[in-house]
Amino acid sequence: MKFLSKVVITNKDFLKMPYQQIPEYPENYSSGNIISRLIDGLGYRYYWATDTLTDIDLKYKPSTKGFNTYETIEHIYWLSIMITNTAQNLPCIRLTPADLSPMNFDILREKTLYNLKEASELYAEKTKDDMNNYMIVIQSEGNKGEFPFWHMINGPISDALYHTGQIVSFRRTTGNPIDPKVNVFTGKARS
Repeated sequence: MKFLSKVVITNKDFLKMPYQQIPEYPENYSSGNIISRLIDGLGYRYYWATDTLTDIDLKYKPSTKGFNTYETIEHIYWLSIMITNTAQNLPCIRLTPADLSPMNFDILREKTLYNLKEASELYAEKTKDDMNNYMIVIQSEGNKGEFPFWHMINGPISDALYHTGQIVSFRRTTGNPIDPKVNVFTGKARS
């Protein structure tokens, strides 16, 4: 696991990362816009859940059998790949430790946020018929499974929301709660 950042992200770069605030909502309630907005809500929560995490936060593990925060972030990254690949009708190929080894926290966080942003944009404005054509294709060690898009909602998107909440809880436990100005209802931080 790599906790220390090898990438220097300036405040200027940091502000460019998606989901510091949730985007404006769409003008209509198309099937794609609803999925897009759900992903935007996830992106906003993830942005603030992972903002200003320390090495102590990243190493925190609530039990000997569970993931620590860093491993949870790796898992959310995998979920973001599934969400984005499905939006592009690409297969989801399970990540290996070798895939993750060159990445540190800053890289994982940035890639996750950009994956979510890309997926949100790809799903936006899709119709009911478009959504019917999406399939989740999972490939692993010669096996391939195909699942209807419904599984994206109760699977990767819900799972990523769940694990993002775990990060919020873990960082409270380590004494580093999220910024109290964050407002998940409005999707903007209070001034």
